[in-house]
Amino acid sequence: MALLEHKKDPATEQTAAGYPEVKAMGTSMAFDNKEKEVLRRLAAQVAEIAERPVMKQKKLLWTAHNDLKTEELVVFIDPENGWNECIPAHTLECHDPLARVWEMSLQKQIFWADKMRDDKVIEPYLDVPYSYWDTGWGVKLEKIGGENGGSYVVKQAIEDYERDFPKIHHPRYNIDWEESNRLMELAHEVFDGILHVRRKNTWWWTLGLCWDFVNIRGMEDFMCDFVTEPQWVERMLDLLCEGKLRMLDYLEENRLLAQNTEGTYVGSGGFGFTGEIPVLTEDAPVTTRDMWGFCDSQETVSINPEWYGEFILPRHKKILERFALNCYGCCEPYNPRWKYVKQLPNLRRVSVSPWADWATVPELLGKDYIASVKPMPTPLASCHMNEDVVRSDCRKAVEQTKGGICEFIMKDNNTLGKNPYNAIRWVEIMREEIARVYG
Repeated sequence: MALLEHKKDPATEQTAAGYPEVKAMGTSMAFDNKEKEVLRRLAAQVAEIAERPVMKQKKLLWTAHNDLKTEELVVFIDPENGWNECIPAHTLECHDPLARVWEMSLQKQIFWADKMRDDKVIEPYLDVPYSYWDTGWGVKLEKIGGENGGSYVVKQAIEDYERDFPKIHHPRYNIDWEESNRLMELAHEVFDGILHVRRKNTWWWTLGLCWDFVNIRGMEDFMCDFVTEPQWVERMLDLLCEGKLRMLDYLEENRLLAQNTEGTYVGSGGFGFTGEIPVLTEDAPVTTRDMWGFCDSQETVSINPEWYGEFILPRHKKILERFALNCYGCCEPYNPRWKYVKQLPNLRRVSVSPWADWATVPELLGKDYIASVKPMPTPLASCHMNEDVVRSDCRKAVEQTKGGICEFIMKDNNTLGKNPYNAIRWVEIMREEIARVYG
């Protein structure tokens, strides 16, 4: 995990993976009384929402869903960058960068419950990450372009394998315990008696290897290497895989892991509630056997599925065999490589992206796997959303996947066309189409 790049306002950068790295915020960790008052007021609203009976019902729904014990459908939306339009940065009342991050996080919980009304469970927690940094893979990662969320090209860190490969090493992690403890103390000071403060860090989004490979080698050469440099692809993937495994060892040995078996976002859609992984006490050591794992390989979407099976699958198996339950996939269509994907150990959740053949879900996934079905986000990017287009896409998703254990996920929104109502209306339309098909 490399250090994150930061814009001026870290409150606008939150994702499902968690907070920006604390050191880069420039926080004083000394909130004024008004900021504490704002945060406590919002925390009290979140605590009230978490106690609503509907949240208990949603928790039971997700648990049965993840345990393959119900056919009731689940709906979830994460506007992602669209959050900056739902809760514009200029509306935040706090000034300290960390206070703004916490304020944004609390505002999101309230917006989810009172506005979007999907099946997300609002919980009475304030999760505090570690302050840490890591060395990366030993080479400088650079991008050309990418301003304002636009496209970019990776500047190769490895141009010549023979010359540059020896520069790569496994990441080494460093915890700033002084700052981490100050962060916890501040959270307790602000939120005790309102929300339960707990230490919880999200150390990875995906363990899938290809994202790191592309950031080192560049997308074009990454794809060409499977043809022209297959022996180096093998060596690179082995090194990256070993780096991920060593990271997991380090996190386990130093008791830095937290379970992701409740309201933690897992995979590329859905939450971790399950009755199949025992919930540990908060002070118990956590290993990957107490968690969900996740691998994807969307960067190989254009290569031969057999190459996924030959090059990527063996390393994914090594990583995912450590976890109790697993998720696979993001934007890549799962069905062309399903004969390989289904070999992944303890597989439970499969991403069924907009580019997958949704009609294959009843046959290929059936009642044995969760189909994480993702309609296209593009229509939500218009200021005046075409509801006929959205309804058609939602209807197709529901009709073609009937017979599977499905969750319908809206994500990857770079914008909501500056109209937050698009997100609210998408949930309504999806529920209407579910009711039409299922009754």
